[in-house]
Amino acid sequence: MNKKIKEIISYIIIIICVVLIRTFLITPARVDGESMENTLYNGEIVLLNKIGLKTKGLERFDIVVFKQEKDLLIKRVIGLPGETIEYINNELYVNYKKVDVPFEFEYTNDFKYEVPDKEYFVLGDNRDNSKDSRYFGSIELNKIRGKVSIILFPFNRIGKVN
Repeated sequence: MNKKIKEIISYIIIIICVVLIRTFLITPARVDGESMENTLYNGEIVLLNKIGLKTKGLERFDIVVFKQEKDLLIKRVIGLPGETIEYINNELYVNYKKVDVPFEFEYTNDFKYEVPDKEYFVLGDNRDNSKDSRYFGSIELNKIRGKVSIILFPFNRIGKVN
């Protein structure tokens, strides 16, 4: 009987560890749709870093997963709280200063947006095929589940997300 109790306790400890890790540290997420192509592709499984969100916060160009109505969406942070974001002739301007963008993205039509305090402006990299902050506005920090850090699947794409 004592051996069975020890075995049950070890399984309970494993389950608790898995639940704690998924709740507070990391969890997988599936890319749904084409809005982040050519960075992430439909059906890929990525690792969502929850602890990095809490310890380092968000920076421009981080890729995040967030809750929007009933859906979990994956987009790239373009605007930080309190900033003025503009695209003019496919060039990004933050607070009226041009910003170099270190990744490829589809053409972005001109627009201007003032990001409220404690909110973030997000865009998909595939701008023609992305429902993002241009449509639903900026998102609050508490809706962001974590940062996308690693592609887990398919295996030929395993690695850090740029």
